[in-house]
Amino acid sequence: MSLLAQHTTLRLGGPAQALLIHTDPAAWPDLAHTVHRESMRPHVLGGGSNTLASDAGPAYPVILMATRGVTANSVAACDVEITAQAGEPLSELVGYSVAEGLSGIEYLGGIPGTAGAAPVQNTGAYGQQISDVLTQITAYDWQSGTIVRLPSPACGFGYRTSVFKTHPGRWTILAVTLRLRRSTFAAPLGYRHLAEELGLSLGVRPPLAEAAEAVLTDRYARGLILPESGPDARQAGSVFLNPPVSASQAKAILTAGGPMTRDQHRIQRASAGWLLGQAGYSPGCQLAPGVHCSTQRTLTLTAHEGATASAFRCPAYPGGCGAYRDRYPSAS
Repeated sequence: MSLLAQHTTLRLGGPAQALLIHTDPAAWPDLAHTVHRESMRPHVLGGGSNTLASDAGPAYPVILMATRGVTANSVAACDVEITAQAGEPLSELVGYSVAEGLSGIEYLGGIPGTAGAAPVQNTGAYGQQISDVLTQITAYDWQSGTIVRLPSPACGFGYRTSVFKTHPGRWTILAVTLRLRRSTFAAPLGYRHLAEELGLSLGVRPPLAEAAEAVLTDRYARGLILPESGPDARQAGSVFLNPPVSASQAKAILTAGGPMTRDQHRIQRASAGWLLGQAGYSPGCQLAPGVHCSTQRTLTLTAHEGATASAFRCPAYPGGCGAYRDRYPSAS
């Protein structure tokens, strides 16, 4: 019996009653048939980030998505469609696209997880998100018991969301198809941190490989890379959402010197990290036994000796949470 702690980046989680490792795309029908016999919808794990597994372990089957591989197909003079198996690490998919001179996901480097997991929360960074280039998802529909192909409009993409997130358990993503553009240059710079790292102005298109490397450097400097060792090694990765705020709240935050952004739907959002700092949280502070903010940023929670999944779900937050709600009541 395998502990899920062995398969999650938090290294938490009890025994899985049934852990099925999927490595061969052609074998999916047999695996799905096995799961259907259990009469329970499974949970699918990719790289194990963004996951909090229960201390007791799940009563339902767990599928470890370990399929690998990327294929490419030219579809226009400057466009190439690449199809990645769901278990392909997202960071390696980004590396592949940059090495092939394909622009569209170069700013997504350093994000933990797999290609198949990226559409679930519409993974994004530095102004790019996976929905910008995704054309089709191959998925298994547990409701109909068939493999389906969902075009991008059917995926319900929004700010860090999709139908796969709002309807958990309905589909298992098997492969993703992205349309990228042949280019020696990256997308225009839209984030100050990255522009400063490259020594360029906002709006400039840097060389593709240099942009991808700068992303990794900037993410590392700001504690956004999942470390292999050290006090911050056990974490779930980047799982925060910048909360939407009203016009009056936005004005108060800007007056106080806080940053504001707008998402793809032009909704104003405050910086979650800045708000937590205003509420009295700081890097390294303890929230519960074995649960700390990372040593580099308050947004990332880390597990230490004695940590449990229960403590992560219901941490004993220190004073300051009330002050946060008092100042920005609908942003909590």
